[in-house]
Amino acid sequence: MAALAFGPLFPPAADGAYFDKLARRIAGGAGYTWLWPDGAVTPVAHYPVGFSALEAIGYRLFDAGPAFARLVVAVLAVAAVMAGMRLLAPFGPRVARTGGWLLALHQALVAYVPAMMTEALVGSLVVIAAALALDTFAAPSVRRRVLAGTGFAVLVAAATYLRPQSIVFAPLFAGAAAVASRGVAPDRARRLLVPAAAAAAGLAATLLLLAPWTARNCVRMHACALVSVNGGWNLLIGAETTSGAWQELATPEDCRTVWDEAAKDACFGKVAVREIEAAPLPWLARVPSKWSTTFDYFGAAPFYLHVANPERFGETAKERLGAVETLYARLVLLAALVAVGRARGPFARVRLVMAALAAPFVFVVHAWPAYLVVGVLAASLGLEAPLFAFAALVLLATFAIHAVFFGAGRYGLPAAEWVALIAATVLVPRPSTPRRRSPARGLARAREESPSSEEHDAG
Repeated sequence: MAALAFGPLFPPAADGAYFDKLARRIAGGAGYTWLWPDGAVTPVAHYPVGFSALEAIGYRLFDAGPAFARLVVAVLAVAAVMAGMRLLAPFGPRVARTGGWLLALHQALVAYVPAMMTEALVGSLVVIAAALALDTFAAPSVRRRVLAGTGFAVLVAAATYLRPQSIVFAPLFAGAAAVASRGVAPDRARRLLVPAAAAAAGLAATLLLLAPWTARNCVRMHACALVSVNGGWNLLIGAETTSGAWQELATPEDCRTVWDEAAKDACFGKVAVREIEAAPLPWLARVPSKWSTTFDYFGAAPFYLHVANPERFGETAKERLGAVETLYARLVLLAALVAVGRARGPFARVRLVMAALAAPFVFVVHAWPAYLVVGVLAASLGLEAPLFAFAALVLLATFAIHAVFFGAGRYGLPAAEWVALIAATVLVPRPSTPRRRSPARGLARAREESPSSEEHDAG
């Protein structure tokens, strides 16, 4: 409600301004095209079409694109909280309620709802999709399984239209859900075949929903890009960034006379690959800075609100909100470390040691090693509960993607949702371990507790 009430104070800004301009063109019947100053109109696909399409629906039906988009973001955020509680249900109602509150009150996420940006919406869709992936295999009736499977594909496709990297969750979540529903099969071939088949089906269903836009790109952009044509651009930024974050590119010499949007992106990609191959070690050395930019400080909401309306949300407000969300995120991270360190499951001592070694990073500038440890330890617990498997996939996928491309705090927001859900499991009682006794004391105790021969005779 607060996001909807205060949303109009913060108009589309940053990338959101481009989403809004393109949404107005879609709503006006011009399609996903750009009007240049000289009057030329060209089809575009640099930005993913998803958020502009969402705003366009609001413009076309209600003449209120940003308000409609904010309403959808807010509603799906509530649905994500409910889905998160569903994933936490095996741990008990208290844990599920706590996880719901941790997610619903996460400062980095709540304050980002008014932003005309994609990351909060992607995060919500991914959490809901995970819950539907489980229902695809665990629902009691065939009808409900089909509905859940269809919903899963629709939500992952929607997330991919918003952020193309989300396509990785189609096979990963489907395979993880198949393992969770069937356990570890004794037959090794079946153990591999069932998750592989589920992953293939999940990916195929999602690609089917993306196919119309891919076909559009084949025709209009002269390149059959899945959703957008900015992979080469982002790869080159990731290869050249000096801070780990986005930085403005100087157009490479090879690409200065390439004007077609898709061809230019492909040219940027070729230059990036050439630079990486020529100096792989410096490229690898940039990876920690990319992870740092993505996980150390989210800051997306303070930045956006300040850019959108610097008069009502000045520098002081930006700094204060940044401090509050950082404190909240670090406390949640610490709880998540404790949770995965003490959880019931394999490698108990190793997990406890790793969590203890990672804990100090919560209190310093660079927290990304702690997030990485949470992802790795959640992966080791993946067979104990589906929540851990899904959380590990999101966290480790985020690390993998932003080892290659550049980083940004807003890209870490979808992963932050899973850290909050893991943190709630800290309330699960720690499994008790029996005290070790010497064989002699154990034998004496057994004799004391066993009935005497007279008692046997009396019986």
